[in-house]
Amino acid sequence: MRKNSSPFSEIHYLNEPLITRDYLAIERTKLANERTLFSYIRTSLYLVTVGVGVLQVAHKERLKILAWACISVGIIIFCAGWIRYYQLRKELKKFYTH
Repeated sequence: MRKNSSPFSEIHYLNEPLITRDYLAIERTKLANERTLFSYIRTSLYLVTVGVGVLQVAHKERLKILAWACISVGIIIFCAGWIRYYQLRKELKKFYTH
């Protein structure tokens, strides 16, 4: 059997039509992927909100550094969530036999 980096490579290698159980498993994975994206977005919004809030009340330079760190990490998490979402979405599209 071939060895690929994809976690779905064994199923894809068999190249068989999907049965109902497999189709439902892919649908569950799609929904889990969306939930994970929403978690990334929620976390990034929390961090950006905390960063902006600290900037509003910060009078010391150390707090401003913390605020900008929160904002930066929030933006990075937001981008990482979207990238991961599209990577898994692309992997899942290989299994649709429309």
